[in-house]
Amino acid sequence: MGIRTALNRKIQLPQEELDIELLTPRQRDILRLVSIGHTNREIAEMLDISVRTVEVHRFNLMRRLNVRNVAQLLRRALQLGLLAKTFGAK
Repeated sequence: MGIRTALNRKIQLPQEELDIELLTPRQRDILRLVSIGHTNREIAEMLDISVRTVEVHRFNLMRRLNVRNVAQLLRRALQLGLLAKTFGAK
């Protein structure tokens, strides 16, 4: 088994969880803004919420997608089609 196969197998979620509905609307907002490179402080200002609230939403988002850092978050979101659905695929 190649390393790529092992990595892909490790990060797959059960089929019923592959729906964008597994994220709240606010988590989708946070994901979209993180994906275009905004910091927690910038996101807080844009959404008129506290930085701590952004951190909590981001923590819950990452926990829900079972990732530990932003690179993994973006990779998982792309694999699940969450970014395409968030942005409206063209």
